[in-house]
Amino acid sequence: MVIEAKTAEREHVLAVARAMCAAARTAPKARGIDNLYTTILTGEDKDRLADEMERLAPVLQMDFFLRDAQNVRDSEAVVLFGIMGTQHGLGKSCSLCGFEGCGACADAGGVCVFRPLDLGIAVGSAVSVAADARVDSRVMFSIGRTAVEMGLLPKEATVIMGTPLSVSGKSPFFDRKPKE
Repeated sequence: MVIEAKTAEREHVLAVARAMCAAARTAPKARGIDNLYTTILTGEDKDRLADEMERLAPVLQMDFFLRDAQNVRDSEAVVLFGIMGTQHGLGKSCSLCGFEGCGACADAGGVCVFRPLDLGIAVGSAVSVAADARVDSRVMFSIGRTAVEMGLLPKEATVIMGTPLSVSGKSPFFDRKPKE
C-alpha cells in the first residue's frame, strides 16, 4: 500500500483536531464546572466560515478578518472552542467581573470572569497538543467572532475562539500580511 504524503498529513491533522478537543475537555476548569463546547470544521463548512469572515470584514471594520479568512482557506481544519458565560456563583464577595456580585453580572448580561479563564486554559491545552504533534496552529478571535455570527456552536456559547490547523513546509499563520 502506498499512502501519499498529502493524504497522511490530512489524516494526521484530523486526528490532532480530535485530540485537541479531548485536551480542551480535560483541561482544569474553575470548580470543576465544564461549560465547554468544541467543534471541528473541514471542507465546505470551513470554507463557509472563511466566506463569512470575508463578508464581515467591512461590516465590522476589521480588515484583518480578510487575512485570517485566507488562513482558514489554507488550513486543513478549524477547531472551535466555546464557553458558556454563566456566573460562577461566588456572590458579592468576588466581583472580578466588574459588577457587584453574580446577580448584578447576570442582570447586566455580563460574562463571569472565570469562564473566559477556563476557555483560555482549555485552548492553551489544545494548542499544546497541536504543537507536540507538529501541526501548525494559531488561536484567532476573528474565527470565534464569525462563529458566533453564524451560530456554529450552541447559543449558550457566549465566548468562542477558533484555531486553524495546517501541515505545510512553512506555517501560513505567521509572517502574515493583510489581504489587499
